[in-house]
Amino acid sequence: MYRSGRHWLWGSMLLCSCFGNVAQAADKPAYGAELEGFNYPWPVAQYAFQSQQQSLHMAYMDLQPAKANGHTVVLLHGKNFCGATWEATARSLSEAGYRVVMPDQIGFCKSSKPRAYQYSFQQLAQNTQALLASLSIDKAIIMGHSTGGMLATRYSLMYPKQTEQLVLVNPIGLEDWKAKGVPYIGVDGWYQRELKVTDERIRNYERNTYYAGEWRPAYEKWVQMLAGMYRGPGKEIVAWNSALLYDMIYSQPVYYELAQIQVPTLLLIGEKDTTAPGKDLASAADRAKLGNYPVLAREAAARIPGAALVLFPDYGHAPQMQAPAEFHQALLAHLLPHQ
Repeated sequence: MYRSGRHWLWGSMLLCSCFGNVAQAADKPAYGAELEGFNYPWPVAQYAFQSQQQSLHMAYMDLQPAKANGHTVVLLHGKNFCGATWEATARSLSEAGYRVVMPDQIGFCKSSKPRAYQYSFQQLAQNTQALLASLSIDKAIIMGHSTGGMLATRYSLMYPKQTEQLVLVNPIGLEDWKAKGVPYIGVDGWYQRELKVTDERIRNYERNTYYAGEWRPAYEKWVQMLAGMYRGPGKEIVAWNSALLYDMIYSQPVYYELAQIQVPTLLLIGEKDTTAPGKDLASAADRAKLGNYPVLAREAAARIPGAALVLFPDYGHAPQMQAPAEFHQALLAHLLPHQ
């Protein structure tokens, strides 16, 4: 392990050897509470900081391009994703000359999972801004997918001068689920649901929502990445933080502030997406009205001043993974400074 100042670098070989005793069969791995044992595509550093009277660390990858164009893209992952799931997008951006920073937010993946934390999108945005400041990044393109889209939106509202461009990939938060019929179940309710997470449940959900009914063997890696944390020795703290985060997502809509966004904004939307957290808890009548992305995408583009909208009619919640070549071509065509 290399450590310098408030940042340190984990060696993947060390992690694998330390947690090999909890690994199961190759197709059913078990990972540590901070995703120990699962290798990321590039070296993982940790940003150490104090927050809410405790010491935390935030994992991130910092991919430097061979020929820099002077712009940085910060990739913010979704609820069931990690920094590593941005691999194809990061490669495409790096080849185009962008520096790419991929953090794991507190509560996710290779970052701290505190027992008690006042989760808010404002707090996560502040943590992200502190990380970027520590890397001497004064301004960046902020790109968020799914829950990362809610965070990216909040970041742009809090730090408009530090946001060169806002890019939202199938963001959630384009509607207020509680106002549209999703009942409140509280952190304890979410926790009980999270304790029942299995790879089969993850796979079925992702097939239907992320990939519009399609499935490819390459997607299984990301299923096992998530499911492995729920098989490992820290599965309870993983489930608890996930429950806290679901409560944050449910109770802190950004929907009402879309018209206040002041930065250039690009929406990239797979129209077969039907994502709406807690939709299964709603009545059949309310459920049918939730997650209508063809409508939500157009409404959001109309509400965000000057927003550009790119639609992918045949793809679901994760077009960057379902159709990477098509997605990245569209992304680079609209990304600063190539606009």
